Amino acid sequence: MTKNSPVQATKNTGVRLDKWLWATRFYKTRALAREMVQGGKVHYNGQRCKPSKITEVGATVKLAQGFDEKEVTILVLFEKRQAAAIAQTAYLESESSVRKREENAIARKNNSFFAPHPVNKPDKKQRRELLKLKSS
Repeated sequence: MTKNSPVQATKNTGVRLDKWLWATRFYKTRALAREMVQGGKVHYNGQRCKPSKITEVGATVKLAQGFDEKEVTILVLFEKRQAAAIAQTAYLESESSVRKREENAIARKNNSFFAPHPVNKPDKKQRRELLKLKSS
């Protein structure tokens, strides 16, 4: 890689965990990545840690992202935020993690069929009737 290349992976030196999560686009902001690590939503090599934890190539990171949990292995360390296509090459998601996410997505989709949303909001009269039904 050249000195001015947009993809600059760090060599031999580690990167803070919150910075790596932000650079690889797991979280939109570094502050959000920091909050997730502090809140215990991110585990580094199976343990809770601080946002300042120095990451290493080959380590496993288990993180919550929306409704899903991902388990990834670090392949490349980035300090700066990368394009989505480049960021996805920095880690490898485990097969069990991918399978579990797909199963959860199907379950969420099937659950939405049993609890459909109304087409439009109830008007004032309909709201009063709903309140009567709920209170009685």
